[in-house]
Amino acid sequence: MNAVRPGTADSPRVGRLLDQSPDPAAERAALEARQAHGRLVSPNEVAQAIAYLASPASLSTAGVSFDVDGGLLALGLKQNAAAGR
Repeated sequence: MNAVRPGTADSPRVGRLLDQSPDPAAERAALEARQAHGRLVSPNEVAQAIAYLASPASLSTAGVSFDVDGGLLALGLKQNAAAGR
């Protein structure tokens, strides 16, 4: 079994959550600053990992978890802790 574990993606859901804040631009900037590579993961980056696992190219790929999070887990950071939650 394989898995794709995305980080905070720049998705419509995240956009709606940001829009509910008093200052959406400042909230987005703060969220991006907490990301290991300074930006949110794109939905396309997540889709590419899923497409790979669904393709014949991954036939010998077994038991992996692709963390598509811009390096957050690799750096030992926790999203909720970084967000102050």
